[in-house]
Amino acid sequence: MSNRWRPSVTVAAVIEKDGRFLMIEEETSEGLKINNPAGHLDPGETPAEGCAREALEETAWRFRPTALLGVYISRFQRSTTGEDITYLRFAFTGELGEHVAGRALDHGIVRTLWMTADELRATADRHRSPLVLRCLDDYLQGVRLPLSAVYCDPSIYGPESQDETQAVEESD
Repeated sequence: MSNRWRPSVTVAAVIEKDGRFLMIEEETSEGLKINNPAGHLDPGETPAEGCAREALEETAWRFRPTALLGVYISRFQRSTTGEDITYLRFAFTGELGEHVAGRALDHGIVRTLWMTADELRATADRHRSPLVLRCLDDYLQGVRLPLSAVYCDPSIYGPESQDETQAVEESD
């Protein structure tokens, strides 16, 4: 049995429009919480792709990441089960696209909210993670890293992409 540490890799979007931030309210094992549109990175996608997918699934808004805010790590212990989880979060900001009317939100998402920075600070006790405010603060301080700061080898897309990459390298 392996005791290897395996943090949960998540992606999150900090989306601002007219001085308000797109947030979600979701049911968790800890109760009703406020979070950025966020979720787990899926196999076969880059962190930026995962962030765009999660934003759409949780808010019904299209989102295109244009900058990395940062990579964050936090540890959480569930009060209900005692489970100890470490989250490694890639947070992005970018361009808000169209709202997809009628699109159902992910299971557990109660609603979306547009909140000011002051409202977010005032509700810190209801945040799903301390990273909600840290990402907000980095955004407000103007932190913007290029998307290229996260290198994604083509192998993440599966064996087919490795074959294509090898064929290109061999033809060069």
